[in-house]
Amino acid sequence: MSAAVTVRVPAKVNVQLAVGAARPDGFHDLANVFLAVGLYDEVTATPADELRITCSGPDAAQVPLDRTNLAARAALALAERYGITPAVHLHIAKDIPVAGGMAGGSADGAAALVACDALWGTGASRDELLAICAELGSDVPFSLVGGAALGTGRGEKLTPIEVGGAFHWVFAVADGGLSTPAVYGEFDRLTAGTDVPEPTASPALLAALRSGDSGALAAALSNDLQPAALSLRPSLADTLAAGTEAGALAALVSGSGPTTAFLVADEAAARKVADALLASGTCRNARVAPAPARGAHVVTA
Repeated sequence: MSAAVTVRVPAKVNVQLAVGAARPDGFHDLANVFLAVGLYDEVTATPADELRITCSGPDAAQVPLDRTNLAARAALALAERYGITPAVHLHIAKDIPVAGGMAGGSADGAAALVACDALWGTGASRDELLAICAELGSDVPFSLVGGAALGTGRGEKLTPIEVGGAFHWVFAVADGGLSTPAVYGEFDRLTAGTDVPEPTASPALLAALRSGDSGALAAALSNDLQPAALSLRPSLADTLAAGTEAGALAALVSGSGPTTAFLVADEAAARKVADALLASGTCRNARVAPAPARGAHVVTA
């Protein structure tokens, strides 16, 4: 066994989130185009007498430190599969916004899984790790894979997507979170009595990712949950407008929100938009990040 293993894992933005009608199990079929972005959490696994979770960094006080945390659940799932006692201390160094629609909790689950696999020497295959990720949550498999991918089913069935260049983003972090189940519930309310189409990936968006064309990607961005997020948090419209007025190529709510995402032309434009968003008073922080980013990977062992 190693003395300690640290795994770095990226946040994500949904460049397309097409949502189908509610299924009998309560989930929704999705065409979810994930893009990993360069905002990272790090999870460090060290041997301990029992399973313990600690957390540091922005908004750390909002992170649960019990067995509901996806990092804890990942350690328990791997230990059960290999007949290991889950005696591990998992420390989360948090930099991905909490409850912000950027899969921070899912990222921690994927990172903990990779860290425990390395710490315990279980030698789990990539397919085994992905299967455990899918059991943990819809966004967890992508946090393991990174890059760009199309998620179907409830988002857990991944098909990698080629990305032909770098994209530059600004993320405006809102005060407070938005409950993902509540946003989906509002989506169901807003679409009640309508014919919700089957979700499919946009050919134009996939082509824009392959070519690395920021302008084409900006024209193709979409999020079916955005009206629901705006219904629950109308103030997000002011944030979207502030970023657009500052020169963003496109703006959208990230996933279920309340973080808003702004695609920009280059690093200089990113700094300009981030400064304008902070000055607007419509968000509590603005973060600049490139994409794509590598999935969960060991940085120290």
